[in-house]
Parts: sequence; C-alpha cells; structure tokens
Amino acid sequence: MTKQKAIATPSKTKEILNKYGFSFKKSLGQNFIIDVNILTNILDKAGVTEDVGVIEIGPGMGSLTEQIALRADQVVTFEIDQRLAPILEETLGDYSNITIVYQDILEADVSEIINEHFDEGKKLKLVANLPYYVTTPILMKLLIARLPLSSMTVMIQKEVAERMAAVPNTKSYGSLSIAVQYYTEASVVLQVPKTVFMPQPNVDSAVLHLNLREKPLVDVIDEAFFFDLVQACFAQRRKTLRNNLVRYFSDKYTKEALELKLQEAGIDGTRRGESLTIKEFANLANVFSS
Repeated sequence: MTKQKAIATPSKTKEILNKYGFSFKKSLGQNFIIDVNILTNILDKAGVTEDVGVIEIGPGMGSLTEQIALRADQVVTFEIDQRLAPILEETLGDYSNITIVYQDILEADVSEIINEHFDEGKKLKLVANLPYYVTTPILMKLLIARLPLSSMTVMIQKEVAERMAAVPNTKSYGSLSIAVQYYTEASVVLQVPKTVFMPQPNVDSAVLHLNLREKPLVDVIDEAFFFDLVQACFAQRRKTLRNNLVRYFSDKYTKEALELKLQEAGIDGTRRGESLTIKEFANLANVFSS
C-alpha cells in the first residue's frame, strides 16, 4: 500500500508541483522530502504505532503526513501556507484519520486543539520535518507548554540537533542544550543527506528524538531566572564563569559578593560555562534565588 500511494518520490513530487504551479517560498523554509525510506525510518525512531495519535508541523504536500496516517491512529497537522490547501486536499483527501489545521504553530493554541481532536489519555507524539529557521522557537514553545506528549521526533538542521543533544565539555554544549534537556532526554538518532529533499537545503540535516520527562531534570526555585542565568554564563564562551557573572550582575552584586555566592554553590569561578552540568547550574541559580 505504501509504495503505491507514496507522495515522497522525485517523480510524484515534481508531478504535483507542476500540476499546481507551486513555487517554494524560501521565507517559509520549504524543503519537501522525496525519499520514502527516510520517512519510514523517522517513524520507526519515533515509535509510531496504530494506538498512537500524532501531531505534525509543516506537512508540505503531505509526504510525511501520509506515512504517519498509514501507521498511526490519527494525525493532526499544522500548515501555515494556505497555497498548499488544494494540493493537500488531493494528496491526503482519501485519509479519514488526518486533520489539517491551517495555522501558524507559533500562534496556535495547541493544547486546545489537542483536547478537541484527541481522546483524553491518548498516547501522543510529535513527528515533523520542521522549517529550519524557526526550529528553536517551535520546540521551546511546545516544551514550555508542557503538552501531553510522550516524545518529539523532528528533522532539523544537523548543527542545531547536535547542540540540543550536547553534553558538557563539548563545543556544541550551551544554553540551548540545557533548555532542551531540562524538559527532555535528547538524542540524535539519524543523519539525513541533502539529496532526500526538494529543493536541496544548504545545510545538513539530522533527526532529533526527545523523550519528554514527567518532571524537569532539576528542581529550581525560579525557572525564568535559571534560564537567564544559564544564558549569562554562556554569553562569552571563552570567558570564565566569574567574568560572565560579573557582567550579568553588574548592578546587583560586587565581585566579592559574587565570589561568596560561587563558594556557597561549591563552584570554582575560573571554570567556563561549558564545563557545568545542568545540576550545577540549578544549584547556582538556587543559591542566587534563595
């Protein structure tokens, strides 16, 4: 059934593009997948089965959406580009388990849409080929909203995927790694060549799998301050923790007072931000908050 119906082939994709005279909008980061094997691989990594409901973002012409619908109980997909409506009507019209919401995911009330379309207690996953220019805002919005998702499996820019899954003392590790891992267990599960896209992007891609934690990895007194402090510690990567904090707290603490706070947290101020674990950052933030 899959092979016969697949949208995700170069010939089928070109045929549909030509039929509708569709032109890619660079501003929307549109790159359609033209390889069914990659799509089935993504769904394997995501663990999509017939008892699962799936949220998708950016269906394009429905290549991934179709493969999800063949496996999952139900899929709700968000599309920002109204020009794709007639195409999606043709490519996905036969599937009774697909709902297309023509809204910008960053403006949509995703929680309300989940309540509207999925039964309470339904196992939900997010699977998407995300537009690369808004990957981080989308994922952070969804993580902060603490939606009832068990996992997110997303195709994104390789470099961003590596940053989100990075561990301390590596070049990729930074405030983004900590923000993502606060809410999830992150791993890069697939490298994806440029050749599987139309048009081909300028960057390499990877699939990031995020298992959502039942509660954040660390307990912090003030979440917003914790994230601000982490960002401050990475403001100038080559500088020591002490130097970055002196700058961040310039109107609040003297150097001596800061030194006492670092001592209280048991952290050497000559270290750099990239050497601290998320637990050490939480401890430091809580010392300042208490």
